[in-house]
Formats: sequence, structure tokens, C-alpha cells
Amino acid sequence: MEVQWLRTFVDAAETLNFRMTSERLMMSQPSVTVHIRLLEESLGLLLFIRSNNRVSLTEEGRHFKERASKVLEQLDDSVEELHSFAQGYRKKWILAISPLMAETILPYVLKSFTAEHPQVELVIRVEESEQIEALVEEGEVSAGISALPPHGRSIAQHVVYDDPLLFILPRDAYDDETGPAISVEKALRTTVLFSHHHPLFWEELLGQLRLHVPGLRTMKVTQAHIAKRFIQEGLGVSFLPKSMVRRELVEGRLMEAHFDLFPLPVASTYFLTKKMGELEQDFLQRIQSVYFI
Repeated sequence: MEVQWLRTFVDAAETLNFRMTSERLMMSQPSVTVHIRLLEESLGLLLFIRSNNRVSLTEEGRHFKERASKVLEQLDDSVEELHSFAQGYRKKWILAISPLMAETILPYVLKSFTAEHPQVELVIRVEESEQIEALVEEGEVSAGISALPPHGRSIAQHVVYDDPLLFILPRDAYDDETGPAISVEKALRTTVLFSHHHPLFWEELLGQLRLHVPGLRTMKVTQAHIAKRFIQEGLGVSFLPKSMVRRELVEGRLMEAHFDLFPLPVASTYFLTKKMGELEQDFLQRIQSVYFI
């Protein structure tokens, strides 16, 4: 019995369509038929019922599908672990991060963390903040960095930092000394405001903005890094965390306007984990040590 026969069977058992399986596995349809036939001969059992150019699983086929899937999953995990071992890794540490975090200080932290722990295979999963707590709870990731605090009591919560929001505009042709004063109200009235790229504060913020700036025009852009790129291209304005635009402000690729219509909210970032081990504590300390308001 060959592994490829099992892979072909599992896919065909999901699609119940040999042509579709051939396209998904990038092989000819006759090869799919041969793999299934050879597997059935090896087992001495029929796995599929063929009738009028349609296929369905036999009772034995349904029973075998779940077990074959587990065998393949275990095999793939073992091969992946072997390659990791050959590269010198002795432990896997999986970190889930929100897209917002990927745009801030994370690259600097990763560089020092991986240098300090060369035996640790670090895996980064970029997930929406709404999903990160569940991933930590279910043990799919070792820890998570989220824009949302956890709801469950089994998750340890640590505030990584509190990030002030800044009103960000495209860079104009003036420098900071000679340029005219920027009117926040005029900027909001004459261009589009990119919103909803943070899971917490936007509804409240928009409510206050509409009281102060009638006729406000908004566009939902659910990824903060996309909103930042749109601003750089001159398509609109938005409120973004300071850590996310710090470099662009220093390099003159974006511009901040002093916002004084009302106090802006703070965007907090949370470190979530079920247990605070050595790696978790070291990673958290590295993030907090490089973040400066």
C-alpha cells in the first residue's frame, strides 16, 4: 500500500468526483482510478460504488476515510517534525498575531527573540483578534497578541502596551515649519475617512465624529495596513495607532494633524496565553522593552 493511494482516496472520498480529485491533486483522471483500484485490491474491499458515472462511498469506505485521514495527518506531522529536527529545532512555539500587530514593532522583536532561542522553531499565524482567544484556549497556538482582551477565565491576560491614536493624513508639499496650519474639521469634511480597521473603538469614535463634523464620509477598510497604504496614496485619512505609523511619520511618508475636537481613545494590545512559561515571559518582556510612547 502506497501513501499516494491513501491521499487520492481521502480526496476522492471528500469530493465524490474523480475528475475534481484529479484537478486538485494535479494528476490525470485515469491515475485517480488506478490508485483507487490498487488500494481496494490491497485491502480486499470495495471503497466506492460506481453507478451511472457517479461514485459514492461504501460503508467500509466511510469507515476507512476517517482513519486514512488521521494516518496521513500523523505522517505529515512526523515528516514536518523531522525536517525541523534536522534544522536544529528542538521545540515549536506558535504565536498568533493580529494583522495590526504585524505592522508595528513585531519584526524587531522577532529578530532578537529568534537569535536568543535558536533551538525554538517559531511559527507565526496571522489571525483576526476575534479568533485569537479561541486558538489559545484550544491549544492550537502557544500564545497570542490581540487587540481584544479575553473573555474566558482560563486565559492569562497581560497588557502589552496602550497605544494612542493619531489623526493621519497624506503628506503635503510643505514642510512642518512653513506649511499652513491643518484644519482637522476641513480635512474630515473634504476627504474620505477610512474606518473599522480596529475591533473595538470605531463605533464610539464615529458617533462622536458625526456630532462634530456633519456630513462625514466614511469607507470601511477592515485591515489597518491597507488603510495606511491608502492614506499614503492620497485617498483619504484615518485614525491609526502611533506604533503603526511611527516610521512613516519620521521618514515623512505620512503626516499627523493635532486633533483637539475631543479626547481620542487608546488602542490597547493584549498578550494571551494559558500558561506563562519561560518563552512566553521572554517574548512579552521583549515587546514591552522596545515599545516607547
